[in-house]
Amino acid sequence: MKIEELFSVRGKVAVVTGGSRGLGEMIARAYVENGVKVYITARRAEACEQLARELSLIGECIAIPADLSRMEEIDRFASELEKREKKLDILVNNAGASWGASFHEFPENGWDKVMDLNVKSVFFLTQRLLPLLEAAGSAESYARVINIGSIEGIRTSHLEAYSYAASKAGVNHLTRIMAKFLAPKCIAVNAIAPGYFPSKMTSAIDEQGSRAVVEDAPMKRMGNPDDLAGIALYLASKASAFVCGAVIPVDGGLATTA
Repeated sequence: MKIEELFSVRGKVAVVTGGSRGLGEMIARAYVENGVKVYITARRAEACEQLARELSLIGECIAIPADLSRMEEIDRFASELEKREKKLDILVNNAGASWGASFHEFPENGWDKVMDLNVKSVFFLTQRLLPLLEAAGSAESYARVINIGSIEGIRTSHLEAYSYAASKAGVNHLTRIMAKFLAPKCIAVNAIAPGYFPSKMTSAIDEQGSRAVVEDAPMKRMGNPDDLAGIALYLASKASAFVCGAVIPVDGGLATTA
């Protein structure tokens, strides 16, 4: 098989949650540039719609803004998608939030907000979109669910982001159990565990912390959009046809060599 066919995603339909900025934007852009019809969703409608207009200049991108931390919004988003599509080839569960505070000051809302978006929405959005994913999947070509975990769910870092780290450990393991029970439905579930990429979330880390991240990584740098695009395209293409239940760190070696 030629490499162009092995890694092709052209003609597929994808949803990227948290798709208006950061890692979600990187993934959405990579898919649009390679011929995928992409639906992006995010809580801030203006940012979501602005990126969709920009990406529509090079391909097909549609914004359906939604706050996926709320069950009624998950249902509304799914209903809107069902009006437009009969199947869904790729679901990227990327929407996420973080909260940092010392142990004795950490608030309940800093726990609930992060868990609702980072873990609960991953499960219930996938559940709600199951009919569209099943319609896309076949024994020859599985539909794909790609959950965005984090290396903070694999290692313990210097950051006191308790709910974030716990939520991402949850995403990493939720990926494995979803993979086991959705594979018979011709849906392959895998996760990407990113390290540190330039984003609004990582911009909150102070200069000393950012320098430590780079120094501790064997590759001595943060990630860039191409680093994330490569793994996102791989997991959505024939190249990963026999990959199921994997959690793949993309972090320059930070989590696996420390």
